[in-house]
Amino acid sequence: MSERRLRLGLPKGSLQETTVQLLARAGYDVRIGRRSYYPAIDDPELECILIRAQEMARYVAQGVMDAGITGLDWVLENRVDVAELADLRAPWPNYRPVRWVLAVKRGSEIRHPSDLEGRRIATEAVGLTRRYLEDRGVRAEVEFSWGATEVKPPVLADAIVDVSETGSSLRANDLEVIDVVLESTPRLVANRASLRDPWKRSKLERLRMLLLGAIRAADRVGLMMDVPREALPKVLELLPAIVNPTVSPLADENWFAVNTVLEERLVRDIVPELVEAGARGIVEYSLNKIVDG
Repeated sequence: MSERRLRLGLPKGSLQETTVQLLARAGYDVRIGRRSYYPAIDDPELECILIRAQEMARYVAQGVMDAGITGLDWVLENRVDVAELADLRAPWPNYRPVRWVLAVKRGSEIRHPSDLEGRRIATEAVGLTRRYLEDRGVRAEVEFSWGATEVKPPVLADAIVDVSETGSSLRANDLEVIDVVLESTPRLVANRASLRDPWKRSKLERLRMLLLGAIRAADRVGLMMDVPREALPKVLELLPAIVNPTVSPLADENWFAVNTVLEERLVRDIVPELVEAGARGIVEYSLNKIVDG
């Protein structure tokens, strides 16, 4: 076994729990101690460190980390050169796309980005916001917000640029969105020098493959069933699948075993139709990974 290790940054904070669950689906058992920033992982070739997502890209670019998971927003905010290996968007909390939005108090006279000329904007993403304004030829004061950004308009700031997944916090504070600055999703990023190392590149490619395989399986399940010969065409017509369903003959030459993968949301509607078409012994089972290679 190789004595080499790849140093992987895991995001501390809002992405942390979902990231650990993603790694579990990919086949990695990660254990985080209550006070430790060095999670244990059941792969001796990986060394994990908890780092805030806001800082991750900077440490990866510097080579402190070989790779890490962070949002596209923080890669762009830090303006660093890292290699993006995968978009990890998934149907789980904090792994869905989020938007950085320009918002003002409802009823504000500010209706367009150009109305921000000479105004004050509060945000945690100062670099993103300044570049957004520069691209539109708007000169405004952008100040870093240490938190509770959504409560600042109209007294402490004229507008904010804040991250929003559902918009509920904005609505609760009587704010309205006037523009979208950026849509962001979690990304697996790597240090470019690390990728030039054949061993590290191979390790990262395998990690990438397993993570994406886990994400592809996130909202899908498997269905297997027995189907009589005369019902087979109708059953196959009903079945959506990533690839064609697997059909295997049974001991009784008049029956076939059919196995397929489909979106979980379709199961409740399609199973009764399969029974009506003649399928029997239908079994639904969960999936951990779907790997395309």
